[in-house]
Amino acid sequence: MFFMMGLFTAEYGPTEVEALLESIAKGDQDALAALYDHARGAVYGLALSYLKNGHDADDVAQDTFVRIWEKAPLYRPQGSPMAWILTIAKNLALMRLREQGKITDLSQEDWESFAIPSPAVTAEEREVLHAALTALDDTERQVILLHAVSGLKHREIAELLEIPLATALSKYHRGLKKLRNLLEGDGTP
Repeated sequence: MFFMMGLFTAEYGPTEVEALLESIAKGDQDALAALYDHARGAVYGLALSYLKNGHDADDVAQDTFVRIWEKAPLYRPQGSPMAWILTIAKNLALMRLREQGKITDLSQEDWESFAIPSPAVTAEEREVLHAALTALDDTERQVILLHAVSGLKHREIAELLEIPLATALSKYHRGLKKLRNLLEGDGTP
């Protein structure tokens, strides 16, 4: 998962994200900008995994940060602050899906917008990643991206996706095995 770490910087841990949320609750726009810079990739990635449309995912990502601005005073430190943020994004994405009543496959343009530019990642590597991720089913892709991009624990992913922990773990391991086989040139998902 060579480029995905660029989507979610390790510069803030859970304590720092909680501090940002506390500052946002007090009306600190700079804290919102810092949280946006830190979490936008993870929020966008989750929205994209549900909506499969880059424009809709952008809209949901923006709406998520508006909602965070509005709801930050209601945040209570319990578990992962990123899980709280991603739950907002998930709920907004699901609302958008219900409104649209459709699910489509990701276009090449959407995958390219998901692949935030990094000088360390070539276009060929992005194509390989795209091909590998499309070999996964939706839940496998979501579990792997949530773990790799946002750093959520499997328990948190299970809660976020509303699946049993055992399912989250098996989807993660099965998805990694498929990716490993594809990336090692086996070609068998």
